[in-house]
Amino acid sequence: MEHLSTDEVRQFLLEKARTGKLATVREDGRPHVAPIWIALEDDSIVFTTWHESVKAANIRHDPRVAICVDDDHLPFSFVILEGVAALSDNREELRYWATRIGGRYMGSDRAEAYGKRNSVEGELVIKVTPEKSIARKKISD
Repeated sequence: MEHLSTDEVRQFLLEKARTGKLATVREDGRPHVAPIWIALEDDSIVFTTWHESVKAANIRHDPRVAICVDDDHLPFSFVILEGVAALSDNREELRYWATRIGGRYMGSDRAEAYGKRNSVEGELVIKVTPEKSIARKKISD
């Protein structure tokens, strides 16, 4: 098993559309994990969610989160980012990120449709500023 460098972490997160797993803390202290589609802005992880989702409620209560992105093919790799999430309902920003994320996961030919669908009133943009990372590659070696 080897550590990933900062550049390797970025490359890993960008090289293909992998589903992230977002961990948040419920108001009663219980953990909550949910799959998310992600994009990057500089060093931040960006995703969208509905304003009434468990993710949004938990982040409003406690903005500390963790995101795990992994490669489940040999030789296996993962990146875990811990950080602070910020919510935004800026419509222009939401449309931009919903389109970008939709294109990343569904293909460029469907980006606009997903951008329109996922930038409606009530959707939020979440940006996570990482404070700590754990990243490993070649786990099976």
